[in-house]
Amino acid sequence: MEMDSSTFEALSTSIDNFFAQGAAAIGDKHALAAFHQLRDALEAGEVRAAEPDPDTPLGWRVNAWVKRGILLGFRLGSMQDQSIIGFHPASHPFGKQPRLSFIDKDTYPARTFKPEDGVRIVPGGSSVRSGAYLAKGVVCMPPMYVNVGAYIDEGTMVDSHALVGSCAQIGKRVHLSAAAQIGGVLEPVNASPVIIEDDCLIGGNTGVYEGTVVRSKAVLAAGTVLTRGTPVYDVVNGVILKATADMPLIIPSGAVVVPGSRAITHGKGQQWGLSLATPVIVKYRDEKTELSLALEDLLR
Repeated sequence: MEMDSSTFEALSTSIDNFFAQGAAAIGDKHALAAFHQLRDALEAGEVRAAEPDPDTPLGWRVNAWVKRGILLGFRLGSMQDQSIIGFHPASHPFGKQPRLSFIDKDTYPARTFKPEDGVRIVPGGSSVRSGAYLAKGVVCMPPMYVNVGAYIDEGTMVDSHALVGSCAQIGKRVHLSAAAQIGGVLEPVNASPVIIEDDCLIGGNTGVYEGTVVRSKAVLAAGTVLTRGTPVYDVVNGVILKATADMPLIIPSGAVVVPGSRAITHGKGQQWGLSLATPVIVKYRDEKTELSLALEDLLR
């Protein structure tokens, strides 16, 4: 879904104006209305913190005003008891029904879903914050968490203990395996969010942070960690991939990345025989890789 250009421009201008007012915007009903319009649009997938744009060098355009609007929501909100009453009877030995205690800004309650939304939230302690978009066919295995501004497209699975951080963009048919950590980015406002494109497999206990872009069909093996300062050694093509001043770290389409190490070649590190962890591209997806991923379709 897309918001028409005039509404998009009017909302972005309004958000930027209220954000620039700082504390003066607190208590302003018009500022709160603008934030609620943005939050609703984020949940509907009409507005995104970043969106595909083939005319940019990265292929994505970052909408920094959206992140300013999210921060505006924290500024405008008041602390609220959002606790959940337990399921035990009133005759509980403690004299009252137990509660799961949650205190947060009233501008950011947990999202709720209906069967017609087409999103599976499997019982067991997961949470999706308001202002996040989950498309039809998304599966959430407990416990997992999706933060504000995140966008998760159709057919993606967010497995147990996985985190989708603020403003992260997750494509179609992605599998975020157990304990995968997709970093968020609200500060600095102009920083790019993490982007995982379509048909990627993000292995267990992986970490993708600091605006890293993982292109379509890439595979990150369990335990791989990617940051802006991480060099990635592509042994297939004989190149070293790094972030630059203008571009984040980019993992190529179809790359299969595994945890590796590189020796320290000077000083005490060399003397002691130490190595540094580094990701290594060992191959690109082929027929054998595709067969190893066939189980995904049975889980959806």
